[in-house]
Amino acid sequence: MAEKHISIGEIDPVEIYGVNDGNLELLKKYFPKLRIVARGDNVKVIGDDEEVLHFEMLLNLCIDHYSKVGSLTDSDIERLHTGGRQAISSPADSNDAIVFGNGGLIIKAKTVNQRRMVESAAKNDMVFAIGPAGTGKTYTAVALAVRALKNKEVKKIILTRPAVEAGENLGFLPGDLKEKLDPYLQPLYDALYDMIPQEKLESYIENRIIQIAPLAFMRGRTLDNAFVILDEAQNATEGQLKMFVTRMGASAKFLITGDITQVDLPKNQPSGLIQAMKLLKDIPGIDFIMLDQQDVIRHKLVKKIIEMYSNNKS
Repeated sequence: MAEKHISIGEIDPVEIYGVNDGNLELLKKYFPKLRIVARGDNVKVIGDDEEVLHFEMLLNLCIDHYSKVGSLTDSDIERLHTGGRQAISSPADSNDAIVFGNGGLIIKAKTVNQRRMVESAAKNDMVFAIGPAGTGKTYTAVALAVRALKNKEVKKIILTRPAVEAGENLGFLPGDLKEKLDPYLQPLYDALYDMIPQEKLESYIENRIIQIAPLAFMRGRTLDNAFVILDEAQNATEGQLKMFVTRMGASAKFLITGDITQVDLPKNQPSGLIQAMKLLKDIPGIDFIMLDQQDVIRHKLVKKIIEMYSNNKS
């Protein structure tokens, strides 16, 4: 039987223990045989030597994660419990924030593979970020684009998505073409509204410094001096994906995101993203970052839902 006292240092206890001790209760569920008592900045643990050691390691991982990322959620704790130290984002430094958003919002890579996206985009001109819903692919990509614009690395941002229903079904929607297409592009607007003041964003869009358009509108263009994002690329046909990647100008950055488990194309139309993964994987300057359930940063249920669908063999 061992007794251990662990200090969380100068961190506000609520940041580690969670609101109403929610994080602490989750930690207790992982170690039901231990007696765990938290008072102020001190956590007392009593139980089997090996169990106490494992608890101390996990709690210290949680403390390290908070110190480096600035937050600790139950999803973070689950990732740390499953993945250990590899689940902690890279050390925070002056360059850790991708961009500073509205209201003092600090936008950072929150998981290992999001951090790999950031690092890969710095080294490669074309990056594919592929993974399930909720892994922050689009949000991280938009943050990188906004940073490049603010740093004057590019002159414009171009954001595009396939409008899968852009055939007959789109015609039944009310409004002009922009109003019909905006629902497909809303996630891109949502990310931008977090990162750029509304008045400035509207000015950027009006002056075409930020362009948001469906993929079909890219045909025939040369996209240069721009940070270009193709979102939901799994819904681009093979021809559309080829068309898009060949629009790349000499001074452009391309970031393509998608989820190959959620292809909405008709059955007779293969996904261009799946083809690109096979054809382009060995080309220098092109990188593929694979995100997974451990990168899910939405509600904790999303991770469990993805796991269930992934395990469903029917």
